[in-house]
Amino acid sequence: MTTGPIEYIIVGFPGNKFTGEIAPELLSLVESGTVRILDLIFIGKSPDGEALAFEIDELDAALGFGELEGEFGGLISPADIEFAAGQLEPNSSAALLIWEDLWAAPFARAVINSGGVLLEGARIPRDLIEPALTALPSAV
Repeated sequence: MTTGPIEYIIVGFPGNKFTGEIAPELLSLVESGTVRILDLIFIGKSPDGEALAFEIDELDAALGFGELEGEFGGLISPADIEFAAGQLEPNSSAALLIWEDLWAAPFARAVINSGGVLLEGARIPRDLIEPALTALPSAV
């Protein structure tokens, strides 16, 4: 079985300001077959700088992640948690998420079947691409 690209993101929440809008959108991506969550950890840093990590099943259902189904865990290591926590200011939190891009699996299979190999790939940060897209002339 060919998998789609596997990606990770660390989303920070300075001052622990979290609205809960992420969970329904993530659930929608999973239910539509766009992505498959492989691992998800929440990391917090107390006001005195102590780092804490929480698995998805340890969180209050009010955050909206209780409806996410699947077997999560095992990919995010203590070193990954330490790395993410090192980017946090005290009294802040983050979500570390690893997912598979299911939408890209058929393309990945076609590349492999045609003898192709991925030489490089990267995400272009929004802060870099938005000005470039805005500068493009409008379509006729």
